Amino acid sequence: MEYLIIAAQLILSLSILVVLHEWGHFFPARLFGTRVEKFYLFFNPWFSLFKKKIGETEYGIGWLPLGGYVKIAGMMDESFDKEQLAQEPQPWEFRSKPAWQRLIIMLGGVTVNFILGFLLWGMVLFVWGEKYLPAENVTDGIFCDDLAKEIGFQDGDKIISIGGKPFKNFEDLRRDIIFNEASSLQVQRGGKTATINIDEKYISTLAGYRGDFVMPRFPFVVAKVAEDMPAEHILEEGDSIIAFNDKPIAFFDEFKKQAKVSREENVKITFVRDSKTWEKNIQLDSCGRLGVNPYGIDRYLDFGDKKYSLAEAMPAGVSKGWDFLAANVKGFAMMFTGKIKASESLGGFGTIAKLFPSHWDWGRFWKITAILSLILAFMNILPIPLLDGGHVMFLLYEMVVGRAPSDKFMEYAQTAGLVLVMGLLLYANGMDVWRAWTGAGGAAC
Repeated sequence: MEYLIIAAQLILSLSILVVLHEWGHFFPARLFGTRVEKFYLFFNPWFSLFKKKIGETEYGIGWLPLGGYVKIAGMMDESFDKEQLAQEPQPWEFRSKPAWQRLIIMLGGVTVNFILGFLLWGMVLFVWGEKYLPAENVTDGIFCDDLAKEIGFQDGDKIISIGGKPFKNFEDLRRDIIFNEASSLQVQRGGKTATINIDEKYISTLAGYRGDFVMPRFPFVVAKVAEDMPAEHILEEGDSIIAFNDKPIAFFDEFKKQAKVSREENVKITFVRDSKTWEKNIQLDSCGRLGVNPYGIDRYLDFGDKKYSLAEAMPAGVSKGWDFLAANVKGFAMMFTGKIKASESLGGFGTIAKLFPSHWDWGRFWKITAILSLILAFMNILPIPLLDGGHVMFLLYEMVVGRAPSDKFMEYAQTAGLVLVMGLLLYANGMDVWRAWTGAGGAAC
């Protein structure tokens, strides 16, 4: 059921973005008297799930959910309609319009996505506000995975600053390291200030890292006991684990560390229930698990909750959306310079799907849709033939030089663009499959 909810959110979000993007082309085309022959959500090779002709335009839904399109008369696009282009230009065709009108038509889609991304981000701030974790509220410090320890972090560190700037929002840690290319950060450790020098190689590693390399520390209090697991009928919701084999533990990560080296062993668990202390022997499973879920950090840490008026939310949405775009542009540049590996950073529909929660949360849904709208705009404006940015590039060339590239050149360029785009699409989704396969093929723990 969880997977169906995630899939439904993904399809709905992408459908909204694709339809609005294509409307961005459709309306200026009609405004300038250009005929739009087809308007499709999803692609329809060989057949359509639904189609209906209204006036000069066929509206439909395809079966291949990889985007959508509008087919504009007299335009060399992914349809490669060379037969139409071989005929004399007609007044209602795209190629008969002035270059400035064609430029507006081609920029319409990304313009809509940019505006939509900023607008949605602002509305999310207005309706739901902004929940964040102030770094100063992480009073018990962090716990680290193996990568964090390799970088130089230690369990219990309290992060003070990154690259000489005060560290304020805990959730921005990875972004601050990667996109600010921080070479060092300062932590409070054992009552003293320590400096962690960050090797440049970890910027690339963190960019493609799928887990949380550091997390705030929190106590181990049982939230749920799983069926058919070692702790069933022994532990209950609300039990507070305070010792493992008579060794005191204050935090959940301390339990995990000891349980990891005690797999399949019979261990003594000390816990508090209703103000009474209990001791029970429990056989851990092959992964060192009790079979319980602890309460998370929401229970123990004070999150900030900033509210916005409508007048405050709209500029804030633009500002946050712009910062997000700037970070992506920088990340793209770092990928080309080799500082970030494409194999670790690129992802397909599986990666996008993981952005959505397993339950329906409208606030998160619209926030993710805003993010995807900005990503779609950015990717579409890249100067790659077949994409909007490729058409814009050739139109700007025409406006500067005074003549358009030949139809034959455009055909070759569109073919090259199609190969490139399909190659990137297959590569990104192939990486999703590879990650899922290697993850599933590894240890069950």
